[in-house]
Amino acid sequence: MNINLDIAKTYIFSNKKLTAVAAMGVVLGMSIYIFMNCMMVGFDKSSSASMFKSIPHIRVYNDDVISAPLIKDSGKQFVIINPKVVPRTNTITNPKLVAATILKQNNISIVTPQVNASVFYNNGKSQIAGIANGVLPDEANQMYNIKSFMADGDFDLLKTNINGIVIGSGIATKMNATIGDNLNLTSSKGINKTFKVVGISKTNNSKVDNISSYINLAVAQQLLKESASYVTDMNVNVTDPEDAEKIAKQLSTLTGYKAEGWKQANESLMAAFKMRKIVITFVSFTILIVAGFGIYNILNMTVSQKINDIAILKAMGFKGKDVIKIFVTQAISIGILGVIGGVIMATGLITILKNIYIGGDIGYFPIDYEPTKYLLGIVIGMVITFFAGYMPAKKASKVDPVSIFRK
Repeated sequence: MNINLDIAKTYIFSNKKLTAVAAMGVVLGMSIYIFMNCMMVGFDKSSSASMFKSIPHIRVYNDDVISAPLIKDSGKQFVIINPKVVPRTNTITNPKLVAATILKQNNISIVTPQVNASVFYNNGKSQIAGIANGVLPDEANQMYNIKSFMADGDFDLLKTNINGIVIGSGIATKMNATIGDNLNLTSSKGINKTFKVVGISKTNNSKVDNISSYINLAVAQQLLKESASYVTDMNVNVTDPEDAEKIAKQLSTLTGYKAEGWKQANESLMAAFKMRKIVITFVSFTILIVAGFGIYNILNMTVSQKINDIAILKAMGFKGKDVIKIFVTQAISIGILGVIGGVIMATGLITILKNIYIGGDIGYFPIDYEPTKYLLGIVIGMVITFFAGYMPAKKASKVDPVSIFRK
């Protein structure tokens, strides 16, 4: 065994340039693989964090249903074949009981009611359409962390000012509204009510900032001429957002209402995330494969150059498995050097990028050290390196010393 290691060591250091080129290929492949996958995780976390500023992990609501055909002929043909949406109330019956039932389930972090009112924001001659979100301030902040993206004012003032309103930055710009100004809202039910601007939020999502505002739940119910029991949505956050779809199915069965996870509600965005993940994984894995081919070519070249040495070794009594050990050891040694260098290089790249300030609600570049991606990169890199060395080693083990000597 020691002789095999000594021979492998000799081959590694006898041609330092080829060894360095092979190791550098692994370094680049490994570093780019780890770097790009850590960046992908960072992008997903940043996108999810931005999304959860305005949507819950799970939304429980009373969904419209399509009426079934009323008459059937022999159980095969429908006489009435034009089903309509059944007119029904979109409220949640006994919302306190529903909230208490949901909270008893595992992995639920918070449940809060919400009433969404379609309104017109009026300020002098200016008028824009939007959505006023009726919330319980403390619970809404706990769910969406609204205080973290307040551009001006104080979200807590909603608790002390029943007629307070926190408007999006887009609304504030269009309506030329500042803290302390009065803003008139007209609901879809024709109710007019004047609010005092106590805060301006800025999520940097124009679809939210240009139309959305936060008001007290009781006031939103008044705008819609409804009682204190009127709730259109029950928003739910879970301990792990990735489990939202599974828990949503359980809640739907439990409550009898439609429970929609955040991924289901944003299918187009999820498709974009999935496409990005596939592209990044494919590119980074391909680079590792290319590095593996580099090792394969170099070891294949070494086998061709050392064919006489291999024949002599086999004539001296070395077995085919000894020859395999020699070249696999050489490949693994190159792989270990490449992996160490790749980890160091990837860590350096991540360190540089994570300290670059992007601005907006993103802040610093969304990338961090992901241990699972480091481990996955090391394992994949070593597996590719092993097979890149094993194939030419297998070829070398089958060398017939007699035929080589005759040549």
